[in-house]
Amino acid sequence: MYAPPLFRRPVPPLSRRRGGVLALVTGLVLSLLAFVPSTPASAAPSLLSQGRTVTASSQENGGTPAGSAVDGDNGTRWASAFADPQWIKVDLGAAASVSQIVLRWEAAYATGYRIEFSSDNSNWNTAYSTTTGPGGTETLSVSGTARYVRLTGTARATGYGYSLWEFQVFGTTNGGGDPQIPGGGDLGPNVLVFDPSTPNIQGKVDEIFKKQESAQFGTDRYALMFKPGTYSNINAQIGFYTSIAGLGLKPDDTTFNGDVTVDAGWFNGNATQNFWRSAENLALNPVNGTNRWAVSQAAPFRRMHVKGGLNLAPNGYGWASGGYIADSKIDGQVGPYSQQQWYTRDSSIGSWGNGVWNMTFSGVEGAPAQSFPEPPYTTLNNTPVSREKPFLYLDGNTYKVFVPAKRTNARGVSWNGTPQGESIPLSQFYVVKPGATAQTINAAVRQGLHLLFTPGIYHVNEPIEINRANTVALGLGLATIIPDNGVTAIKVGDVDGVKLAGLLVDAGTQNSSVLVQVGPDGASADHSANPTSLQDVFVRVGGAGAGKATTGMVVNSDDTIIDHTWLWRADHGDGVGWETNRSDYGLRVNGDDVLATGLFVEHFNKYDVQWYGENGKTIFFQNEKAYDAPNQAAVQNGSIKGFAAYKVADSVTTHEGWGMGSYCYYNVDPTIRQEHGFQAPVKPGVKFHDLLVVSLGGQGQYEHVINSTGAPTSGTSTIPSQVVSFP
Repeated sequence: MYAPPLFRRPVPPLSRRRGGVLALVTGLVLSLLAFVPSTPASAAPSLLSQGRTVTASSQENGGTPAGSAVDGDNGTRWASAFADPQWIKVDLGAAASVSQIVLRWEAAYATGYRIEFSSDNSNWNTAYSTTTGPGGTETLSVSGTARYVRLTGTARATGYGYSLWEFQVFGTTNGGGDPQIPGGGDLGPNVLVFDPSTPNIQGKVDEIFKKQESAQFGTDRYALMFKPGTYSNINAQIGFYTSIAGLGLKPDDTTFNGDVTVDAGWFNGNATQNFWRSAENLALNPVNGTNRWAVSQAAPFRRMHVKGGLNLAPNGYGWASGGYIADSKIDGQVGPYSQQQWYTRDSSIGSWGNGVWNMTFSGVEGAPAQSFPEPPYTTLNNTPVSREKPFLYLDGNTYKVFVPAKRTNARGVSWNGTPQGESIPLSQFYVVKPGATAQTINAAVRQGLHLLFTPGIYHVNEPIEINRANTVALGLGLATIIPDNGVTAIKVGDVDGVKLAGLLVDAGTQNSSVLVQVGPDGASADHSANPTSLQDVFVRVGGAGAGKATTGMVVNSDDTIIDHTWLWRADHGDGVGWETNRSDYGLRVNGDDVLATGLFVEHFNKYDVQWYGENGKTIFFQNEKAYDAPNQAAVQNGSIKGFAAYKVADSVTTHEGWGMGSYCYYNVDPTIRQEHGFQAPVKPGVKFHDLLVVSLGGQGQYEHVINSTGAPTSGTSTIPSQVVSFP
């Protein structure tokens, strides 16, 4: 977004329902492969388990030890106690590419069991499961990389325990599969870790800010990390591609008697280009009682405790273009002042100062009451579903990543009392550093590691593929991924619980059909219990240089949570022009039950958002249409003048949105007319609340707000046209 000085799959898929045939088919499925099939190894699969170290949850008696299941003798067996569940586990000695499991059951077999893989004997992933095991000799095709392979029996066929003549694991060792990739390690040179005794903290922070203050399209990336403790006389000014965060489990573990400041002196008091930075997991005692955080898009303020007020405007109250707060407590007043729009989620505030066009709140204690359009407050008491962003912290001297639990109907911060979630040691992460290839990153995921991207820029010549459930891929310091050769940068499988967070994806010079894809085409699995989430995942086409992509992000998986994204086709910078950084679509949602909280999508050549899935929800949407349309013909959509910013497909029967705005600034041809900002079928289940469209300084005009509803914009006064409810 840049507030101008004037004003201060090609065919839509059929809806995929979970009932009927899909439920029947799901009931017949016996297994779920949690791993991408590996590239076939050059060596033939070998028996890897025989003679290896093996342990079990129990044994029936002294004559049925666990080792009998891997001794190669079909006359000896392991048998368990007569209870559920029971397990047997083999250590292969090193990571291997596992392709087949053979179970030779005695009469006491399992009807229900699962095969699980692990790289570290701690975190397990299901490679196969069934509830209708037939007994006898079962040969199972599986795929994945593991050192430890475990069979866990969950339902016995008889009154006895589980009994195996042989538990055989086939595959190839590292000579024919992925190389073993170590987890953990140092965080690289661009993660600066401070403790209260570190000398000259202010000088080092100032040095980084001097480099990054105006480096809007620069190549340096930094993360400033502060160990738990108290820091006095600090004013950490935060520039581009800089993240600042505390390393405690809670914000109050790391306290600044000072400020974390974003201002706009570099841009003459205009904060509308203060992008790509973040503050997380700190407590602040501001020096003058109020901390300044004057930002616009892609600048999250998460898990913060401000023991005072928060000013969201630059010094002098110049232009500012909206932002995002989540899981934060501001004891005093939040003053947005000149901010055009803002979204706050699952937080606690003392009070809120004012509103310009669109101030939206969900799950915020102390939020102003619902009052749109005057004042322009959209307030939901709770957030339907949310999961806070994973974060790095120190447990003693050990780095871990905390993954907060999913919340339903959340209100207020997640960190009162004992934080709910999972701690994952850094040793279970591949610490990715600049120069790493997609091949190595993908091998690490197959091996069972999570991903921690250190600050830097990563070129990939094949997609980063995350097909293992519950994988965390966390970026520090706006880690940036650039796809080469027209590939998709990131692909997530149709699996449970993947967490993508803190990543910027930059389009490459060769057109990519999609930059970020969540779920394959036709994805249909139910992830309602454990959804995939995208948090602070940003997409950029142009600006840092020439780039093209047909669509920025596609979400095919059901139940996905999109929590704060900015998908941006650049309107300024390098490589910018109507065809130079061509990108027709920002976001396409095909999955059902997808929720977007804090959706910022701007300047795409055609539709900014297309929504084909059922039961979608968006809480807060901010959009500008592409500035650089050369004429009316360039944006003509058949008989419709212009492409809607947010279009719900005609096939959709249920959809809901709250607090949504679209703006136009057609400065190349101010005569362009935009039929509407929003387009949706008129059906009882399709509902919108608190919509607005704005013509910035009269550079182009909207004829309606949604469909043919809502007054036209007119003149040069930049006054929004609003619709309180639709239909």
